[in-house]
Amino acid sequence: MHEKLDIDHLPTLTEMLYHWEQTKPDDVFLRQPSGGQWTTYTWAESVDQIRRMAQYLSELNLPRLSKIAIVSKNCAHWILADQAITMAGHVSVPLYPNLTANQLNEILIHSESKVLFTGKLEDWDLMKEGVPKGIHGIALPLSTESTYSRWDNIMEQTQPMIENPIPHSDNLVAILYTSGTTGTPKGVMLQHNNYQLAVRAVQKVLSVINKPHRFFSYLPLCHVAERGVVETCGIYSGGSISFVESLDTFVQNLQDTQPTIFFGVPRIWTKFQLGVLAKLPQKKLDLLLKIPLLSTFIKNKIKKGLGLSKAEILVTAAAPCPQSLHEWYQKMGLSLLELYGMTENHGICTIMPLDAMQMGTVGTAYPDMDMKIDPESGEILMKADWVMSGYYKEPELSAQVLADGYLHTGDMGEMDAQGYLTITGRIKDTFKTAKGKFIVPGPIEWGFALNSDVEQICVLGRSLPQPIALIVLSEIGLSKSQEDVLHGLKETISQVVQNLVDYEKIKKAIIVHEPWSIENGILTPTMKIKRNVLEHRYTGKLEEWYSHPETIIWEQVSTA
Repeated sequence: MHEKLDIDHLPTLTEMLYHWEQTKPDDVFLRQPSGGQWTTYTWAESVDQIRRMAQYLSELNLPRLSKIAIVSKNCAHWILADQAITMAGHVSVPLYPNLTANQLNEILIHSESKVLFTGKLEDWDLMKEGVPKGIHGIALPLSTESTYSRWDNIMEQTQPMIENPIPHSDNLVAILYTSGTTGTPKGVMLQHNNYQLAVRAVQKVLSVINKPHRFFSYLPLCHVAERGVVETCGIYSGGSISFVESLDTFVQNLQDTQPTIFFGVPRIWTKFQLGVLAKLPQKKLDLLLKIPLLSTFIKNKIKKGLGLSKAEILVTAAAPCPQSLHEWYQKMGLSLLELYGMTENHGICTIMPLDAMQMGTVGTAYPDMDMKIDPESGEILMKADWVMSGYYKEPELSAQVLADGYLHTGDMGEMDAQGYLTITGRIKDTFKTAKGKFIVPGPIEWGFALNSDVEQICVLGRSLPQPIALIVLSEIGLSKSQEDVLHGLKETISQVVQNLVDYEKIKKAIIVHEPWSIENGILTPTMKIKRNVLEHRYTGKLEEWYSHPETIIWEQVSTA
């Protein structure tokens, strides 16, 4: 199939399922870990379960293209449920597994979902309170829900769908609700042809579907990047997808999988780096890498320890990856392929050419698309056939974002003569200081990437004379004395401010004691920092810190 695949006329994902069911029925498609053991599902077994669930959904007699939601952590049956929804002729509404009851209620009502699949979740009993009455519930095998129809029972009692329905390319296939850092999530409408054309664009630059790759799924499958890199490419390539069991088993699961394609957001790559440096400090590592006989051994040991010794393509996306992080991985013999995109354009906007990498940029535009920079605002504008059809039930907002035929990304950037794009910030993140000067915080924050003491950083300063930086220390930083941390931060700040004009220079750095997480509401499900939440949380303290005589301040822990 790979040799004969017509890139200009790719089949739908559903048609690919039929193909692998017939041509490689006994090859493993999905791998689910549990207690150190792996349960595998072949293509034949997987498609059989998809057919049975599709038949069950068809027998519910729902209107054509009904919305069906999935809320679960990543697992084999997440993929099976998602594909069953499509095969049955309906629209998938995948949801983040850490939503509150109110957030779940809001999206289920807004999307008009008729059915809800629930699976592996931390706080289902609390979340369940947000499920509107009248929704038909189906519990995946790893779900703790006891009152919904059970997946395994449906498999036993339902015959598989015999026919091979082929979805129309113009039909809606999914509504992806963004995890935006501000405001109510928006439902991005994607059609089957968006998937087909997006894969075609990637394939023209990077051959990801020419052979059966191994994928490792751990980031939320409701996010456009994980759906694109793992689920979509996994099915198109005829490869295998392995899942993470828990945070505690992450390293072992990854080592067991040895993926050939691995996707991570910059914060994941930073965590990997910090994990290496915790065992082998940078100065010692640099020394060992200078010794020819040891250099290769050390690099291979690091790759094996990370579970990436077989990796052919390493992807970083969802947020700008600092140049310093790219350079660190290159020293380890690992090149991070930078992608730039968003839910609205199916995650497909620019890609870094492997044979012509330009550090500090996010690469060049894909084939078959147009990209330009708005001369007034500096906003990145792009158009392509795989861009969303709009936001669900938001015609006015859709018209604004898709004005003049271009997707208005909300990101600011610069493009050189060769077409390489550099992200310079986010329009919504830009703030004005008390001096009336606009600050773009992103580039300032990226300058701290080389300091292994820093786990998280956020530059704020709305209504302050100059910006200040809030910092969460890494495990490496927490293990050091305050004196050593202060010394390192002072050096980093002096390097960062060298290239800044006076009004951009950081006035204070505050080391806060509480890490920022999804659970405490400061990070989005994709681990982006909600600046507005931090500003609100530290209202009053920001002015107090700004007036403090010290440049670097340790937040006082309340004893109340």
